[in-house]
Amino acid sequence: MADNRFPYDEPVNGVVCKTTPVFDAALKVTGQMKYVDDFYLPNMLYAKFLGSPYPHANIISIDTSEAEALPGVAAVVTYKDAPDVVYNGNGEDRNEFPSERVFDRRLRFIGDKVAAVAAETAEIAEEALKLIKVEYEQLPFYLDPEEAMAEGAFKIHENGNIPMEVNLGIGDVDEAFKEAYKIYERTYKLPAVYHAQLEPHGCVAEYGYDGKLTITTPTQDAFGMRENLHRIFGIPMNKLRVVNPGIGGAFGSKIDLIVEPMAAMLAMKTYRPVKMIFSRREDMVSGRTRHGMKVTNKIGIDKEGHVIALDVKAISNAGAHTTCTMSVMWAMGGKIFRNLKCQNIRFKGIPVYTNTLPAAAMRGFGSPQAFFGEQVMFNLIAKDLGMTLPEFQLLNLVDPYSVDACSGDCNGNVRVKDCLRKAMELMDYDAAIKEQEESKKSGSRYRIGVGIGVGNHGSSLYGIMPDTTAASIKVNEDATCTLMTGVSDMGNGAVTTSMMVVAETLGIKLENITPVYADTETTMYDVGLYASRGTYLGASAALKAAKKVRDILSEQAGLLLEIPGSAFTFGNERVVSVDDPTKSASIQEVVDYSRNKSYKEVAASETFSSIDGPMCYGVHMVKVEVDMETGRVRPLKYVSVHDVGKAINPGNLEGQQHGGMQMGLGYALTEEVRHNEKGQVMDTNLNKYHIFKATEMPELITSTVEEIESSGPFGAKSIGENAVVPSAPAVANAVVNAIDKEIDQIPLTPERILKYINA
Repeated sequence: MADNRFPYDEPVNGVVCKTTPVFDAALKVTGQMKYVDDFYLPNMLYAKFLGSPYPHANIISIDTSEAEALPGVAAVVTYKDAPDVVYNGNGEDRNEFPSERVFDRRLRFIGDKVAAVAAETAEIAEEALKLIKVEYEQLPFYLDPEEAMAEGAFKIHENGNIPMEVNLGIGDVDEAFKEAYKIYERTYKLPAVYHAQLEPHGCVAEYGYDGKLTITTPTQDAFGMRENLHRIFGIPMNKLRVVNPGIGGAFGSKIDLIVEPMAAMLAMKTYRPVKMIFSRREDMVSGRTRHGMKVTNKIGIDKEGHVIALDVKAISNAGAHTTCTMSVMWAMGGKIFRNLKCQNIRFKGIPVYTNTLPAAAMRGFGSPQAFFGEQVMFNLIAKDLGMTLPEFQLLNLVDPYSVDACSGDCNGNVRVKDCLRKAMELMDYDAAIKEQEESKKSGSRYRIGVGIGVGNHGSSLYGIMPDTTAASIKVNEDATCTLMTGVSDMGNGAVTTSMMVVAETLGIKLENITPVYADTETTMYDVGLYASRGTYLGASAALKAAKKVRDILSEQAGLLLEIPGSAFTFGNERVVSVDDPTKSASIQEVVDYSRNKSYKEVAASETFSSIDGPMCYGVHMVKVEVDMETGRVRPLKYVSVHDVGKAINPGNLEGQQHGGMQMGLGYALTEEVRHNEKGQVMDTNLNKYHIFKATEMPELITSTVEEIESSGPFGAKSIGENAVVPSAPAVANAVVNAIDKEIDQIPLTPERILKYINA
């Protein structure tokens, strides 16, 4: 069913809706892909930085003379050299609550930036760091948000420890609770987790005597980064280039400025290229995390099992700096209104500064935290009411074209109930539940549990902030094309999707398109690769530009074939008259005519701004085995079904689901950024920090519900972030159903599970 509000493009050339490798797959698998650490420039220096040894301190004095005197050292920079500009390094929130400087006398977490050195080798730079003498004044510090928000707490930032509160609501929540048949209230603690992207943070900075600064960095937000660097250093934007060579994984971690300002300062001081690449330890100690939260859900139910009141309070650990914390809070609050039919909902979000790693965007952007408590509570509520969880969900989940009462926006062609039914079929739900109950009756040491999680995420920034992107296409003499898009690609296939849309629209081969992406000097503006907008926005801009190119080709084909004004179809590299199919020309012939007879370039640039905000929904089901003696959880079978509109690249979509399932299993069972009582990150390598391994993965079954989302390109919406959203509650519910005990915290380590079993 299409949405009559929007025109829908029916694919005819067989390019879209077909599994296609990402455009740079051959380079990646052969090792020829150039990531930032593969860049070597003449006369290049290597940079390392000194991190704070204390969670909260002032620099009393700093002496860099011995480091500067070390042979091979080219420059040392500290707060004395840095611009006195306070900024928010997150491009999306760059206008909100600036909190950091490139270097600051006030240090707010262990690993915060004290100084940086550029030298002829990385080893010399490391040696120079040891020669820097710093005198510190230690200050009170807080690792727990509730301690930091207490009355009289020492201020981590001048404006206090709570930037602002987020309050959203619809209906009369308090009155609805008075009318409720039953009321349930639970609090859940959710961990900060590490992004664990394959490629750590890094960049190469170049500064010339012409005053031009070039930053080569695997950023998700080239244009936001350029604007922030412009604000910090005062360099005109025509003299400031940010280019993304390719991203070796990000998951939200590569939106913020982290290494780039330090490398820029060193390049500007030496007029030599400077490479700064984090080690894995540096990435884990001085990078970013998902927001840890404490979330309290209060839910009111009527006698039939309808949710009639929902009250959510979230205390979020922002860490030492603001980054995108405010957007995460607003997004988290906004999405809880779009899962249920309930018309009495209230959300209160309290972000709190602490002296821990700054928390930033991470896949799901508040949705995993928003739906964990809700879905785990639904599991216990359904049991208490004598219902199955699917029955309870089907009673309360939203329907197609429902309207979010808080924002007034349409949720789109919602197919979450269809996802639930398909997931039950793929899991063989009744048989799995029977296996679960038999494992309990038998008294076996190994219990089976089956869990369900439901969640949603958006496809764009529609209704939140200006959401635009642009694409340019130029057609070459041989009918091949160059697609220039502001959209980054972090391995998720966003650029490939745009290429597929262009090939489908122009009726040409995919291999005849070459992309240029995320370069502030050669591509037009894009807000940034976040908010799951790569397909919905990026491919829409490419589609719009391709249609404009098609119009030019149609005009020129009419002149060439002497049928001006005729309509044409495009396919098999040819332009064919609709009125007289015997009249056609190859695209190459049309381009040749346009250039040599009409003196007209076949090229187009178009800007696309999101025109709707369709939501994407997912249902995950997990079957686990719990060892009642050790507390160990072994996932056995995992089903993921997502409502995606039309799948432009089905194979890539399946890969996104697999990645979300793996990431969600880690969030639920093994991963947590832990700090000791001194504020130090405890797990500083991937041997200690337990991400879910391939050998631990269960049987994976993925599927989609494909119903046209008319406002999206060829009916598509998004998948990337939502692939992880329902995961943790599905796993947690499976464990709860196996051990018949409630839980209040993840990750569900063996130690925690034994605590729940023995409670």
